Amino acid sequence: MSGTVVGEEAGALTARSRALAVLRVRSRALALVLLPAAVAVVLFVGGVTGRIGGAHWDLARWVVTCAAVLVLLAAAVVAAVIARARPAVSPTVPLAPAAAPDLYRLVEDLAERMDVPAPSAIALTPDCDSWLEDRTHRAHGPRRASRDAPRGDAPVLVIGSPFLWWMRVAELRAVLAPVVAGTGPSAHPDIAAARRFVRGLDAAAGLAARPGLGPVRRLACGAVGRVARVLLRGCRGHATEMERGVAAAASERAQAVDYGLRIVAQEQVGLAYAGWDRLLTRVALPAWRMGRWPSRLDAGVVSALTELSRRDRLAEGFASRLGERPACDLLEEPGAVDEAASLLAARLFHGGPAEIGPDWSPVDWQQYPEEVVDRKWRTEAARLHRVLDAMGVRPSAGVPAGPTLARVMEHLAGRSEPPPADGPAQVPPVPGAPDTEGPGAALAAGISADVAREEAARERSATPPGAADRTGDAPDPWGNDPLPLVPLQPPRTARELLADHVTAMVCCAAVDTAGAAPGMDWLDGPALLINGERRADVGTRVLSLVEDGDPEPLRSWLATAGVRVEKPVRLV
Repeated sequence: MSGTVVGEEAGALTARSRALAVLRVRSRALALVLLPAAVAVVLFVGGVTGRIGGAHWDLARWVVTCAAVLVLLAAAVVAAVIARARPAVSPTVPLAPAAAPDLYRLVEDLAERMDVPAPSAIALTPDCDSWLEDRTHRAHGPRRASRDAPRGDAPVLVIGSPFLWWMRVAELRAVLAPVVAGTGPSAHPDIAAARRFVRGLDAAAGLAARPGLGPVRRLACGAVGRVARVLLRGCRGHATEMERGVAAAASERAQAVDYGLRIVAQEQVGLAYAGWDRLLTRVALPAWRMGRWPSRLDAGVVSALTELSRRDRLAEGFASRLGERPACDLLEEPGAVDEAASLLAARLFHGGPAEIGPDWSPVDWQQYPEEVVDRKWRTEAARLHRVLDAMGVRPSAGVPAGPTLARVMEHLAGRSEPPPADGPAQVPPVPGAPDTEGPGAALAAGISADVAREEAARERSATPPGAADRTGDAPDPWGNDPLPLVPLQPPRTARELLADHVTAMVCCAAVDTAGAAPGMDWLDGPALLINGERRADVGTRVLSLVEDGDPEPLRSWLATAGVRVEKPVRLV
């Protein structure tokens, strides 16, 4: 126990010393600003006492005085802008005490056991992380009426929403203990002042990048930003060491609370992150691209992680925890909270409107195969044939016209009839198109261009007129600011888009001619079900056709599955 106390004191001492170093940077800047005024005062005092006289000294006195006034005015403007600049706030779902009384009691009990102030509020983030966030700036909302309340200036506890659904109550308590312990150092006046100073500098440094600024305001904000960046460089190292000291002190203080369980809980954090990432990139992202957002992402992470536990031997035994009380039971209405977090996740990681609309509507997991997977396949198949029509591609002899899989395979294999001389021109290449020549190059370029046009139209419809001219200091997660803030994946290449569209065409043909069905895999997303079993082996066959122009592997797979390539498929 004595070692814990010594470690905590060492961390707190480091944090306080580094906070003082940060504040010394502020003091030095203030001293530099006051230096011309001090020189002017000395010159005036010398003139009054007769010690400094003469025409040259009179001229120097007024030059220095004018310079001091200008420096003081500029410094006042810079200080006012830094003080009023709105620090960035993480987009979260607020959680009122009435919506989660049991969770608030758990956090308050943790704070009481560790003898630290309780967080002022709790919010959820659609990510696998937890932290404390200071929102005491006046731009973040009205301050509490009573400044004497111990929680009035305490930071907000932000909890990753996947933790609530996957973790058990005891595990969540163990994970939150070192985070809640950080409210202790946050209450120290020097650390709090240093953090406010750094946050103000950080906010002021990005003012010139705000949209809607005129030339004069942009020039002024740019000058303030340059000053803020100079000060940031001077205190960056001290601020980093201060935060490390705070984290070390909080970790040492939290060792007395569920330390043994915390080791097991940290394993769950890693597992939750892996399942959450797969759920977003493989399952949610296709729905978001279709204008639908799964309304129960946090509940879905339980299914994804259970499936991961079933497949991965290293995860054996984790599914047995599901019999214990989940942390989401600490919420009064888990479904409503999950829906709000799911909408925020869609906005953060993909972008989209803040409200439900005809082109941005929620979807339940039971409806996902029909309303997302099947629609995705048929939309992409329709785009594939639309581009083929624009290119003037005609099927070879013996291949039926219309939206057939045979038409696509013949073209990619280089066996289709070339377009007539007076027919539609070839689609010009676009950035990201493959460099290789062949039948698939122009087709991939055309699909890529069509997808880019649709995404640009979606972004324009999602951003109301005038939204880009707002002059707010920070993005509003529930407003009309341009999102996503954290894109999940880089843009797909033209070759990847072509492979996706050919795969969609194969799946449509299998559904329409071989009795297959759209399905969903919790870890891999859209899936093709044939006789109730998932078939994941079509991708390699499609790549052979797209990249090598070899249709035989895919043709053999289609014959085994009973898919008729000459039959037209239903498009959107």
